[in-house]
Amino acid sequence: MSHPFATIPQPTPASLPAETRVYAVGDIHGRFDLLTDVVARIDDDLQRRPIRYSAEVYLGDYIDRGPESSSVITLLATRMVRNRAICLRGNHEAMLEAFLDDPAELQHWLPLGARQTLSSYGISSTARQQTPQSLHQQFSAAFPRAHDLFLQCLRNSFCCGDFLFVHAGIRPNVLIELQEPHDLMWIRNEFLNSTDQHEKYIVHGHTPVPHPDIRSNRVNIDTGAWRTGVLTCIAIEGDSILIL
Repeated sequence: MSHPFATIPQPTPASLPAETRVYAVGDIHGRFDLLTDVVARIDDDLQRRPIRYSAEVYLGDYIDRGPESSSVITLLATRMVRNRAICLRGNHEAMLEAFLDDPAELQHWLPLGARQTLSSYGISSTARQQTPQSLHQQFSAAFPRAHDLFLQCLRNSFCCGDFLFVHAGIRPNVLIELQEPHDLMWIRNEFLNSTDQHEKYIVHGHTPVPHPDIRSNRVNIDTGAWRTGVLTCIAIEGDSILIL
């Protein structure tokens, strides 16, 4: 199971506790095929390199744009139960949740890939007679209870050792406990342009990059899987980041 970006571990100014490894996976966006490969690589790596404590963290944006959002959620829900996987809430999951609460939210979700997600649940959004209300009714009926429970289990962040895992980033110069969930899911330039050393070393996605971007204060592992065919997974151990 080779990976085009596989490389030697890169040191960071942060570290995890001893005998601990964290696997982090970037934005999936409906690419069930790539996700199945990644979970197989994680399982294979653990079998070859056993460790006392391991965790797998998915950074959000499981749905939209790619063709198999429903299957992605099914697999992640299984990993959550069997492997205690930690799944973060991305801005796309937040939009799905908003639509489930209010049909009017479709106007915000539709331009960002909702059609592909609706289609993965067997719902066509292109017919002329479809309205936000009718799509909401169909989607609510088709949305499995297990997927609703999955959404309820999503976290906005996860911390381990000196590392903080979030979807988009954090607002610089704001204490971690005071960060707004909206920033954790949506922030871009203020965070990306910051060279500050934050309270924690930030592992994030949300903004696509051509290859994993490892910096002194953060690492971005969103490699645009839905269009590039590259879903990045990193393994963090000690103060090193290995691209799996």
